[in-house]
Amino acid sequence: MLRILTFTSLYPNPEQPRHGVFIETRLRHLLTSRRVEAKVVAPVPWFPLGSPRFGRYGAFSRVPHRELRHGIDVRHPRFLTVPAVGSAVSPVAMAAGALPVLRALAREGFDFDAIDAHFFFPDGVAAMLLGKWLAKPVVITARGSDITYWPQSALPLRMIRWAARAAGCCAAVSRALADEMVRLGLGRQPPRVLRNGVDLALFHPGGRAEARAELGFEGRVVLSVGNLIELKGHHLAIEALATVPGASLVIIGSGPEEARLRALAARLGLAARVRFVRVVPQADLRRYYVAADLLVLASSREGWPNVLLEAMACGTPVLATRVWGMPEVVAAPEAGVLVPERTVAALQAGLEALLSAPPDRAATRRYAEGFDWSATTAAQIEMFERLSCPRPPEGASFRA
Repeated sequence: MLRILTFTSLYPNPEQPRHGVFIETRLRHLLTSRRVEAKVVAPVPWFPLGSPRFGRYGAFSRVPHRELRHGIDVRHPRFLTVPAVGSAVSPVAMAAGALPVLRALAREGFDFDAIDAHFFFPDGVAAMLLGKWLAKPVVITARGSDITYWPQSALPLRMIRWAARAAGCCAAVSRALADEMVRLGLGRQPPRVLRNGVDLALFHPGGRAEARAELGFEGRVVLSVGNLIELKGHHLAIEALATVPGASLVIIGSGPEEARLRALAARLGLAARVRFVRVVPQADLRRYYVAADLLVLASSREGWPNVLLEAMACGTPVLATRVWGMPEVVAAPEAGVLVPERTVAALQAGLEALLSAPPDRAATRRYAEGFDWSATTAAQIEMFERLSCPRPPEGASFRA
C-alpha cells in the first residue's frame, strides 16, 4: 500500500472549517480506494495569543496541533511569518517548522513514499525543500492564485520554477492553469490535469421546498458564496441585483470586505434584498444551494471553483465570469451561463437570462454527475505508483 503525506496550509481545521475543503475531499476519495494510506501536515502561522480580538491571527493560535478529521491524522505545525518580507522567507520558514513533525511521523512508523503538496507558493516550495532534506519525491498541484497571481513577482516565480523543476510530477486542477504553467516554463514535463470533483452524495437536489421554507426564501433568490474579498466579485453581484426587481441576494462568507459590501447594499437601497450569512458547514451549505434559483460567481480569477459544481449537483444553475478554469466547469447550457466580461452590465444580462429561462434542474444535476471523483482518484494512484522511485535532483538550488 502506498503511503502518502499530504502537505498544504490549505486544509480545514476547527477555526477554518471550509478552508481548502476541496483538498480534504480529494484525499478522502483517494483513501476510499484502499490502495493508499495518508497523513496530513497542514502548517499554520505562529501567533502567541488566541483572543478573538486578534482576528484571523488569534484563530491561527487556536488551531490544535493535532486532530483527527474523518479518520485522517492531521498535524498543524507552526511556522514564523515575517511582515513585509514574508514572500522571501515563508517557504523556508514553513519547511523548517514542519520538518520535526515529518521526522516524528517517520519515527512513529509512517515512512511515507511521497509528499503530495498543494498550492505552489509557498506550500509547494516548502514541500520541495522537505523532499530534498528527507530524500522523498514530491508532487505539487497548482490550484489557482499560486499560478495566476504569485508568478507576477520575480522572487516567488524564481522559487516556483525551482520547485517545479525539482518535483517528481506537477499537476493542475484545470487545463487553463496547466497551459499557464507551460507558458511560465514550469516543470520538466507538461503538468497533468487533475480536476476537482464534487461529492454527489452530499450535494443533491432533494428537499427544495423544505429548504426554502426553513431558510425563509421567497421569490427569486440568487446565491453568492465565497470569501468577502474583491476578487470574488460580491460587489458586482450586489450592483447587478439593482436592475432585477423582485429578486434577492444571499451572500455566504466572511472577510475584510463585509462592511464595504453592506454599505454598498444600503447605498443602492438594497439592504432589504441582500442577506449576509456567515460561513456555514458544507452539510448546511447544501440547503442554500438547493433553495436558491441560481448561484453567481463573479471572480476575477479562479483555478477550479468547487462552488459551481456543488450548486449544479444540487440542481441549481450558475452564472460565472469567463476566466481561467470557469469555462471548463460551465461547458453546457444546462450548467448555466458564462458572461464574457466581469462587468455589472454583463452580470445583469446573465441574471435576467437565467431567471427568465432557467435550465431544467434535473438536467443541471445530470451535468454535474459527470464530475465525480473517480477519474481523478485513478490518476492520482497511477501517478504516485510511478513516482515511488524518482528522487529530487541532487544539488538543486533556487536558480531561475
